[in-house]
Amino acid sequence: MNDSKKLSIILLTFSTLLCLNTTTHAHAAEESVFLKSENSQKQWVGKPAPDFKLQDQNSKWHELKQYQGKWVVLYFYPKDNSPGCTQEANQFKNLYPQFIKNNAVVLGVSLDDVKSHQKFSEKLGLPFPLLADVHHQLANQFGIVRNLGITQIAKRESFLIDPQGTIVYHYSSINTQTHAAQVLADIQKFSKKK
Repeated sequence: MNDSKKLSIILLTFSTLLCLNTTTHAHAAEESVFLKSENSQKQWVGKPAPDFKLQDQNSKWHELKQYQGKWVVLYFYPKDNSPGCTQEANQFKNLYPQFIKNNAVVLGVSLDDVKSHQKFSEKLGLPFPLLADVHHQLANQFGIVRNLGITQIAKRESFLIDPQGTIVYHYSSINTQTHAAQVLADIQKFSKKK
């Protein structure tokens, strides 16, 4: 066997081993993401939602107890006017009449202040409240405050709360284009079970 054939066999063997190792790591990462998601579900699902008292873009106060008897979509987002947050807010806006028909309220929450929410809401024509969690009261209760350099933001996560005030689903991985439709479908699915 000449040297070039030996080299080819060695390279082929090495690349095969490398592929197997990469596949194993990818599978382990996939399992890790799945386990994280499953653990975050276990952490919140079935527990009473934390109470809150926060102002919206019009300086109106909102508390969880005022929504007793309704489904509550509490969706946290990082920043007013960012591309992903704009897309997600528009998805909720487009489906908002369907949420109303299904006895649900949508509450957006970020760490931005009332004035920022007011501009963002007016710009997009949002029909639902955006709650200003400027002191991180609610985001801290859910453990979703994240450091971004010298500033802090809320992670993009959502919680579906049933009419009795119990968390029935925690969305920790969100696609801004499809999230609102997914939550609406889940409300319809859970409503049939009750």
